[in-house]
Formats: sequence, C-alpha cells, structure tokens
Amino acid sequence: MLITQISLNLRKLKNVSFAILLLQMCLGYGQKKVIVIDPGHGGIDSGAIGINNIQEKGLVLNIAEEILKLNKSLFDNELDIYLTRYTDTLISLSDRSRLAKRLNADVFVSLHCNASQNSSRGIEVYVHNSENPNNKTAIAFGVSILTESTQKLGFEKRGVKVANFQVLRETILHCPSVLVEMGFMTNTDEADYFLEAKNIKAMALAVLIGITNYLNTGL
Repeated sequence: MLITQISLNLRKLKNVSFAILLLQMCLGYGQKKVIVIDPGHGGIDSGAIGINNIQEKGLVLNIAEEILKLNKSLFDNELDIYLTRYTDTLISLSDRSRLAKRLNADVFVSLHCNASQNSSRGIEVYVHNSENPNNKTAIAFGVSILTESTQKLGFEKRGVKVANFQVLRETILHCPSVLVEMGFMTNTDEADYFLEAKNIKAMALAVLIGITNYLNTGL
C-alpha cells in the first residue's frame, strides 16, 4: 500500500494516504449506527502534557472533531456520531457513560494519549476486565481500531489490554466499549507527530476506519 512516510527525529511514522484508504471503505448500513466518541479529560483536567507542551485534553478533542468532519465530508454522515464534550469542559465519567446509554449507542470510544517516565511508545487499546457479553465484541472492536492506527500510521502496536477504568466499566453494560491510548506524549517522535494538523486528521481517519470496519463485520 502506498503511504507517505514522515521522518520524526530519526524515526519514522507513516501518514495516511487518503485516496488509498477511501478505497477500503465499505459503508453498507441500513439504519444509522450510533457512535459515541469520548475525548478524555477537559477543563481543569489537562491529562498528559507532552514534552512539546501539547496537552492531552486539547489533542484528543481535536481528533474527535476531525472524526466528525470526516464522517460528514467524506461519508455524508453515514454514521450518527456524538461527542461527550465539544468544548474544553470537564465532564464527569458517569455523565459520559450515561450519554452512551441514553443514545442507545452501538459502540463507545474513549480517546486518550499516554505518558511514561521511560521511552515507551506506541498505541494500545483497553477493554473492561469483565465477562459482560459486550466485552467479547469489544475486544474485536479494539483490534480493529488498533490495526488501522498502527498499520496505516506506523505506530508500534502495544496490543489490546484489560482494565477496570470507570468509563469502560459503566459503558460496557450498554455497548462494546474501548479506550484508545493514541501514542505517548512523553515520547519525542509521537508528541511531535501531533504538531502537524495533517497527522491529527490521519489519526482521526484511522480511528474512523477502525470503527466502520468493525461495524461492517456485523458483530
């Protein structure tokens, strides 16, 4: 597959070729699927702060907004997408999961960025550590997003992991739910990657395609 490579401090992360990725899209829905995208943190909670001073709360909101734009501009709003926050506001974790319940969401995606005291890098996805029936499909959902964001963008794949995060614990009761850690703000390459608007759009498209690929499986 033809993709543009971007050199970042002697390491390479790949940018998305929109023309190629569009050929992979296969939107064949009858009734619109309801997607809840949860940009983590917000307001007084900045989340991780990158070595280049990028704040996690702003970055994940920018990516979520790009997902909305791409769904509209490229796919004529084929998906019914809602955000848990549209501004720099702190929303309680309970309210985020409550929104998914009220909207009868088909899937829930919480967007975050990682931080570490060492040289950690890459993308990882979390699902809840329960035996809820939605969790089996949540794993497949997480794999779909992880595959798109790592293979298409060149991030290291850290796998699908389990955790008892509140936002997952409460939303898994209603729909398949995942929390995506989209790289490390404490890693020079990955923090600098998000300084470019085209790379924010590339990540948004990878997440969006991961969502649609999962929904197209009919799980």
